[in-house]
Amino acid sequence: MTPRVLVLGDDLTGSNATGARFARAGLRTVSVTGLDRVGRADDADVVVLNLGTRHRSADRARSLVREALRAHPPVDLLVKRVDTTLRGNVGAEVDAVLDELGPGTKALVVPAFPDAGRTTVGGLHLVDGVPLAETPAARDPLTPVPFSRVATVLRQGTDRPIAEVFLDDVRSGVDAVAARLAETDAPLVVCDATSNAHLGTIAEAAALVRAEHGTRWVSVDSGPFAVRLGAALGIGPQAGELPPVLALVGSITGSTRDQVLELEQVLRARFVDVALDGLDARAIADRAAALLGPGRSVVGIRTHPPAPGAPVDPATAARIPRVLAEAAALLLAERRFGGLYATGGDIAEAATAALDSDGFVIDTEVLPLAVAGRLVGGPHDGLPFATKGGLIGGRDAAVACVEHLLGVIVRDQARPATHRERGRHP
Repeated sequence: MTPRVLVLGDDLTGSNATGARFARAGLRTVSVTGLDRVGRADDADVVVLNLGTRHRSADRARSLVREALRAHPPVDLLVKRVDTTLRGNVGAEVDAVLDELGPGTKALVVPAFPDAGRTTVGGLHLVDGVPLAETPAARDPLTPVPFSRVATVLRQGTDRPIAEVFLDDVRSGVDAVAARLAETDAPLVVCDATSNAHLGTIAEAAALVRAEHGTRWVSVDSGPFAVRLGAALGIGPQAGELPPVLALVGSITGSTRDQVLELEQVLRARFVDVALDGLDARAIADRAAALLGPGRSVVGIRTHPPAPGAPVDPATAARIPRVLAEAAALLLAERRFGGLYATGGDIAEAATAALDSDGFVIDTEVLPLAVAGRLVGGPHDGLPFATKGGLIGGRDAAVACVEHLLGVIVRDQARPATHRERGRHP
């Protein structure tokens, strides 16, 4: 079996971090160092090859990239992994990739890593809002980066034309980005992004251009964009073929609203909004079921907050966890779901009770005070489950929890059917 993705990394730590993102997306990922070990990863979906080029000369970095591409069979997606602060031989290595892959291939340079505070605005790369040339990366003793403009960094190693897609186009949506990608003849295209949703927009636009124009894209980034581009190109488990995650959101805090919005933007989750005067479990379950369909990986139920200043009846508020949990029990009994996510301790407790579960086995802490495992006991024994407090985590906390569940679902589906039967705890 030939791997579908090849990641060329410039150092071991960064290479493994990128590999971990593909693994979390449910792809079997193997990281190796040295060309002589590439053949040992034939059974992987993703091969991450650390070339150790960051501190090499530009000429040596070019040679190693060329050798790697000549030694490895063609793949569906090539990723040139770069440092989050663009240290190393970024332009020279991308130039070598384009030399080897020839006409019809373009480099899509998306260095933003929003979860790590790396964003790109107006072609300038920022670290926690500070232009790159004003950060410690500019004073790195081995590989200083004295420029903030991504195109300028690239031009230190390539003479090829470079186009830029700015934030206004990215915020305008997939069609606007696709139009910009399709109209340029430049073999390198740098894209602005400040959020994970922007990364998804660019990825979908690139997939659209590939489908309509046959453009082969090389992803030049530090990992987050490459995973989204792979998904947009149909590499890896397809959401329509996997049972979705059911999300229960009872908390109505501002942070929870931001987290749910990120779920909608990044994972295209769809939610049923439940008003406090509409607490009918059967009706809620039916509305949520209507959202299910091909390609939907997350379907959820969330309470709709009252108008600012409006009084909330304590008895009504107390019913919310129980009603949402009852709706979840109906959905899990009647529809196929692969996992359950609950935000808010009261919601998690009500859900385990409504599902007649004894509790859940904790497998891991996805992030501080957000845990994941499997339900124990009852008709849904072994169902992947994740929960966190309503005030816990940043904007990406819910995405992290649900992505963890999706990875577990992928691995479960890959196991023999006898081990996936409901009622048998793995």
